Amino acid sequence: MSNSKKSLVIVESPAKARTLSRILGNKYNLKASMGHIRDLPKSRMGVDIEHDFEPKYVVPRAKSKTVKELKEASKKVATIYLATDPDREGEAIAWHLASVIQENGTHFRRVVFHEITEEAVQEAFKHPRSIDMHLVDAQQARRVLDRLVGYKLSPLLWQKVRRGLSAGRVQSVTLRIIVDREREIEKFVPEEYWIIEAELTKKSSLKTSSFRAQLVSLADGTKLNINNEQKAEMLKNRLEQANYVVSKIKIKKAVRQPAPPFITSTLQQEAWYKLRFSAGQTMMLAQQLYEGLPIGKEESAGLITYMRTDSTNVAHSAIAETRAFINEKYGTDYVPPHARVFTSRIKGAQEAHEAIRPTRIHRTPEMVKPYLASNQFKLYQLIWNRMVASQMSAAIYDNTTVDIEAKCSDSRDNYLFRTTSSVNRFLGFTVLYNREEGKPEEEVSRTPLPPLVKNDILKLIKLLSEQRFTQPPPRFTEASLIRMLEERGIGRPSTYASILLAIKGREYATKTSGIFKPTELGMLVTDLLIKNFPDIVDIDFTARMEDDLDEIAQQKKKWIEVVRSFYTPFENDLQKASKDIDRVETPAELTDEVCEKCGRPMAIKVGRFGKFLACTGYPECKSTRSYQIKTGVKCPECGSELIQRFNKKRQIFYGCSNYPKCTFAANAKPLPKPCPSCGALMTEYREGQARCTKCGHREKQTQTKIAVGVTQE
Repeated sequence: MSNSKKSLVIVESPAKARTLSRILGNKYNLKASMGHIRDLPKSRMGVDIEHDFEPKYVVPRAKSKTVKELKEASKKVATIYLATDPDREGEAIAWHLASVIQENGTHFRRVVFHEITEEAVQEAFKHPRSIDMHLVDAQQARRVLDRLVGYKLSPLLWQKVRRGLSAGRVQSVTLRIIVDREREIEKFVPEEYWIIEAELTKKSSLKTSSFRAQLVSLADGTKLNINNEQKAEMLKNRLEQANYVVSKIKIKKAVRQPAPPFITSTLQQEAWYKLRFSAGQTMMLAQQLYEGLPIGKEESAGLITYMRTDSTNVAHSAIAETRAFINEKYGTDYVPPHARVFTSRIKGAQEAHEAIRPTRIHRTPEMVKPYLASNQFKLYQLIWNRMVASQMSAAIYDNTTVDIEAKCSDSRDNYLFRTTSSVNRFLGFTVLYNREEGKPEEEVSRTPLPPLVKNDILKLIKLLSEQRFTQPPPRFTEASLIRMLEERGIGRPSTYASILLAIKGREYATKTSGIFKPTELGMLVTDLLIKNFPDIVDIDFTARMEDDLDEIAQQKKKWIEVVRSFYTPFENDLQKASKDIDRVETPAELTDEVCEKCGRPMAIKVGRFGKFLACTGYPECKSTRSYQIKTGVKCPECGSELIQRFNKKRQIFYGCSNYPKCTFAANAKPLPKPCPSCGALMTEYREGQARCTKCGHREKQTQTKIAVGVTQE
């Protein structure tokens, strides 16, 4: 069959094209657009504000070859199928493709599928549709809004604070959330308190194991305020003489239901908690699993459904397949009477989409493991376990609470101690997925209490007291920050990874051991925006904008009206701020380095060509040095120090400070501890994991601090 008789199918990536080609056969010619083929220009605003915010799209130079090839491929076909991803971004890519490669008489058809399986793809091609311009308009409105904020606010920050800064419609409010939490921590005043525990055993039996109970109140329920060691010791002295009796036993059956299958945000959160994958890493791996990988005799198979979704809906066929698998693998007790149907907790979730699940439940993690890279397997296993567990029976626990009265003969006050125990009676879904959603692994003891009945007399073995302090709210991890953004309706899960990357890349926050902490610069920029652009960093305002974008997609609002209602007050704030804001001096970041001319400390400054070190005695002393980030690790080839460097694409790598005499370089961060197997250089190949550059030995590693260093210019 000649190419002229084939229909053309355009997708985003070569991997997706390969998988679809296997399914569709030789009737179709598959081409990849490599993502967007046109966008707003980088060098200018690209939005005509005076003419209804008309976007001025251009084809980037890097995409000109791709566009030429797509135009050439489209000349001799009657129909072009646009099989881009099933979301607003995919719809916009399809529209841009149709706009750019339009040929006379060419018939464009849009096909949408949420999993790359033979059934789903064939069904989609049986029911093509036209491009949904309401979805395109929603994406276009987001793009224009983000461009207006970025290209209007960023120059102001350059002018008033320093070059190289940026602001963003969602980025800035996300940074505010991080800064607000830091301010809470700074204002927090810890309060001292003491806990007292009694180690007890049944008096009637020496063979009974001991257990611990905690002092909770007076026997009448009056709260105790044990806020210093003196009070704790006084109480312990009185309790040493008390008689301990079981006053109440309550046993309650607790049923714990499984969580729904993943959506984008919960997958990002759980991948962090369980695998320590960043949001960006998770989405990259999920994209690979979705687009297709070679599995055994299958040339390429899509392993999961589409990974950008806010819906917990699951196809009836997938539920039936999952329940049949559970019955076959675990037995009827693990299959609930009725299939579980989950409702999304996210307002505006598109229920027509599906949750993230395996495309074939019988394609178990063990079956695909030989064909996947290590991290691909780990993420697939997480998705597979979560989907199967979601259709399993509930876990059942016996939760026991025992109240113990400490009767003091020398006082009218008696005291109440309490101990609890949770014992699993039926594993249910926890046989596969034993954790609470969005929380660290469970630490609840499952050790049962000894057999106790009311009025049992207990023997005191010892009393223990411990000083504690109230804790401030924790700083955000990627997982907890994503959870906060999702709960408050800020941004979309598909954008979270790029937002967090931008905040860190602009040095608005540091990320150490996975925890975000705002820098002085981040706090300064946030304060400036709060004062002069309150709507831009207002959480509720930003969430309402997301609702407006949803309503554009649902044909309830016009995109130009939404953009105009935002831009008019924004432009007024911008003009006022340009006049009112004085230039802000960014706080100097002092280093341990000392100026060799005058002995004063050196500080990190930012100039036209990036960071440098300058003497704090300026202008009396104008000494400067180049800025480097040292690793404290010696080059394995020449013994000089390895330093952090950047390549032409601004990507970090680590090279020898003796360059160009020594050209040693490594992409991963070098670690000071040599390989225990061969003594070679160890690097951090991912967060918390070290790998030898020579023999491949791997092990967990503790965090190391990289210091700022200098070389004289």
